[in-house]
Amino acid sequence: MLLTRKTSATASTSTGLLNSLSRGLDGQRRAIPTMDRRLFLRRSGLGLGAGLAATQLSLVQRNAQAAETAAPAAGPGAKVEVKRTICGHCSVGCAVDAVVENGVWVRQEPVFDSPINLGAHCAKGAALREHGAGEHRLRTPMKLVNGKYQKISWDVALTEISAKMLELKKQSGPDSVFIVGSSKHNNEQAYLLRKWVSMWGSNNCDHQARICHSTTVAGVANTWGYGAMTNSYNDMRNSRAAMYIGSNAAEAHPVSMLHMLHAKENGCKMIVVDPRFTRTAAKADDYVRIRSGSDIPFVFGLIYHIFKNGWEDKQYIHDRVFGMDKVREEIMAKWTPDKVLEACGVDEATCYKVAKTLADNRPSTVVWCMGQTQHTTGNAVVRASCILQLVLGNVGVSGGGTNIFRGHDNVQGATDVGPNPDSLPGYYGLAEGAWKHFAKIWDVDFEWIKKQYAPGMLTKPGMTVSRWIDGVLEKNELIDQDSNLRGLFFWGHAPNSQTRGLEMKKAMDKLDLLVVVDPFPSATAAMAAMPGKAEELNPNRAVYLLPACTQFETSGSCTASNRSLQWREKVIEPLWESRTDHMIMYQLAQKLGFDKELMKSGKLVAGKGGMMEPEPESLLREINRGLWTIGYTGQSPERLKAHMRNMNVFDVKTLRAKGGIDKETGYKLDGDYFGLPWPCYGTPELKHPGSPNLYDTSKHVMEGGGNFRANFGVERDGVSLLAEDGSHSKGSAITTGYPEFDHLLLKKLGWWNDLTEAEMKLAEGKNWKTDLSGGIQRVAMAHGCHPFGNAKARAVVWNFPDPIPQHREALFSTRPDLIAKYPTHDDKKSFWRLPTLYKSVQDKNIDIGKTYPLIMSSGRLVEYEGGGEETRSNRWLAELQQHMFVEINPATANDRGIRDGEDVWVTTPTGAKLTVRALVTERVDRDTVWLPFHFSGRWQGVDLLQHYPEGAAPIVRGEAVNTATTYGYDSVTMMQETKTTVCQIAKATV
Repeated sequence: MLLTRKTSATASTSTGLLNSLSRGLDGQRRAIPTMDRRLFLRRSGLGLGAGLAATQLSLVQRNAQAAETAAPAAGPGAKVEVKRTICGHCSVGCAVDAVVENGVWVRQEPVFDSPINLGAHCAKGAALREHGAGEHRLRTPMKLVNGKYQKISWDVALTEISAKMLELKKQSGPDSVFIVGSSKHNNEQAYLLRKWVSMWGSNNCDHQARICHSTTVAGVANTWGYGAMTNSYNDMRNSRAAMYIGSNAAEAHPVSMLHMLHAKENGCKMIVVDPRFTRTAAKADDYVRIRSGSDIPFVFGLIYHIFKNGWEDKQYIHDRVFGMDKVREEIMAKWTPDKVLEACGVDEATCYKVAKTLADNRPSTVVWCMGQTQHTTGNAVVRASCILQLVLGNVGVSGGGTNIFRGHDNVQGATDVGPNPDSLPGYYGLAEGAWKHFAKIWDVDFEWIKKQYAPGMLTKPGMTVSRWIDGVLEKNELIDQDSNLRGLFFWGHAPNSQTRGLEMKKAMDKLDLLVVVDPFPSATAAMAAMPGKAEELNPNRAVYLLPACTQFETSGSCTASNRSLQWREKVIEPLWESRTDHMIMYQLAQKLGFDKELMKSGKLVAGKGGMMEPEPESLLREINRGLWTIGYTGQSPERLKAHMRNMNVFDVKTLRAKGGIDKETGYKLDGDYFGLPWPCYGTPELKHPGSPNLYDTSKHVMEGGGNFRANFGVERDGVSLLAEDGSHSKGSAITTGYPEFDHLLLKKLGWWNDLTEAEMKLAEGKNWKTDLSGGIQRVAMAHGCHPFGNAKARAVVWNFPDPIPQHREALFSTRPDLIAKYPTHDDKKSFWRLPTLYKSVQDKNIDIGKTYPLIMSSGRLVEYEGGGEETRSNRWLAELQQHMFVEINPATANDRGIRDGEDVWVTTPTGAKLTVRALVTERVDRDTVWLPFHFSGRWQGVDLLQHYPEGAAPIVRGEAVNTATTYGYDSVTMMQETKTTVCQIAKATV
């Protein structure tokens, strides 16, 4: 569909792509016998979210034909290239073809051949080309001097920052600096950052997943093995029923709805459960309104009816689930219909109807997002949803599973391989054995790594991004490390996405060093520059802004929610004075003295201005060499690039390639699943196809099949944790449950000699996760066995605070009667290095509803993403949503004399006051208000424009809801509570 003439100046790699995008527009040349969505869109030209008008379509067709003979608009000799990339917003993974003319990004097209987005865009995806201009970008390094940002050179910035870091390390140790990474980094950058922080000598690092899906990762992984989406957006086409609970996909993941709406056309029953009537709810067959934070009572209310009516999958539970008898006993006793109604507001008839719909229409799937995760009970909420799917036998089947929609474009990948405070890449943990594994991968001495850390800190999990504020402000004697935090990097992170904004400002002012590395200055720049209380400002504080490239100015891989990896081509050269994140990491490492160790196992190439930087392909190969745990070993750069060039061969429903040979390399794509969704076990040469649906016993392991992971031992209290006889993946030589594979198991089975001599040397004394040869995995799979074993999923997670999920009221609740019945946890003296409060906060605020009677919740808009600085700086998106607002029910508004469109004050127990516009709507009930979380740039009624670097302020500025949010953290992961707090609203007076 691209209106680009093929010329001799066009890159050869683009020619086939141009042909591909043109096909379907000239029906006389090529007959297309079928008319599915992909082909319809390709033929009609309806690429953008709302489509093109008929007259525009006619113009497109004429121009497409004319492009074969006419010279390009830029004139003879123009260099026109097409670069394939991935949208940088949500986690769906929509492919985009960027047209670059003489180095300038001039236009874009959605990729019709992509099995994921099928030629569709949402508003944000349609506006990607604005990155090619970067009018509101951070253009040069800057330093805060006397309250104003001044330009400085890169050399000055790097020299001063590194000198300050070394000073802090000498005075207070390496743990005095906290690094907040980014879910916007590609896999290679996220991996390199965790390596970088490790060689600095600290585990004090984290990224956005902590505050969006950390409870998912922990809860799901501890239920059945891997903390990720089990199936895919595409596989939802095979669902007969789908329950969205805490997910507003129509706004947060718009293109994913293509697949759900197709499923609905085939009879899928769609249920939406949410405190708010969302755009997703508008598409549902049934909408159920629950009280915010009451997901567990509702889900257990469904399970009550399933058990009562005998709808559970008894054989599945017997063969593949541990502890369900205890769960059943508790639910039937505690969550009778009257108790469910009292706790969540849903009556018996509604619960029965939803339960019957899911039971009668199997396979059924459950979708959730931050509506379930961002609670003090988030880990328990997601496990309740997992239990529901286990009861119905819906896990490990096409059309079933738990389809967990992640937020950022690479939040899944950054979680898998990036800067987590409690694990090394691939979730390897922090035990010395894990460090020794990576010492081999990095080709450095383990003792050298150990010496970079303060004594005893190598194996201690770091703080979390959700609590860095307390790392700065908490009394030193209460912190489980030598020093408070004194330095902070926001390396692609929005501060307004975090709770407790007022205290964050205090913490920023107290720091010795604050560094922002970002394409945009972010709200951090304005917050740091705006005046606070003079007595709270550290007079020695240094604040720096470093301009980083976007993902369109570099190359690398990113992982979508469904665990598929896609390779981005570099679209344009870095704009202004920006540098790639991996170049900045390397240049800081040079200043800090560990650049040789950082890149000993990798390759450097010339980047911007001839400066050296790590090669993304080299970094991915390093990932391939070491991350056996989650199967990031088979996705070589070559395989991923072949997939990107040949998207048309992958089936939309199954994601599997039907034939296909990559013309550039000769690689045979047949049988691969698109993007090689992890786990993709073994070496790339083994050609594992990827795993489209986790734990699927109907397929051979070398066809993407599997079973539940044996990650929790082989027995508990004398009861086996392994799968029962006859429960195994297709073709397995072992037809019962078995533990994870190691060198001893291979020898006991008589399979040791299946290894090559070279593999034997590396596999001796190792297990499937630490054998760098890949031999243990190869031999296990050759016998049809899964390397990680064959066990039962855990309905009872004995290592969590609540082994069976318990409903607990939010710390700030408007229901003191329910607090008495469902109190929160006791306070924790030391948790992720910090004291963490639960019961003391709840008890102190037992009657908070008298002063703040409204439940305050927050969420996404389709026009913006994340903290919003990037999307609110995009003129096309800014035009669509110009004001921060609060949704308030008509009755609630009338009681306060508020009319639609008027300004109001939103106040909370923190003392914060937000001025926003009232959107009077029945989307929310009388007791609930809702605000979007993408805004910043105003602070309690004051515009912060003057505190941004000149020319780099976002077009739209508004109050950040998290300026006003309250204290509260999950009892396992330290997830922040954003969905259930309290507020009061009053009409704003002049």
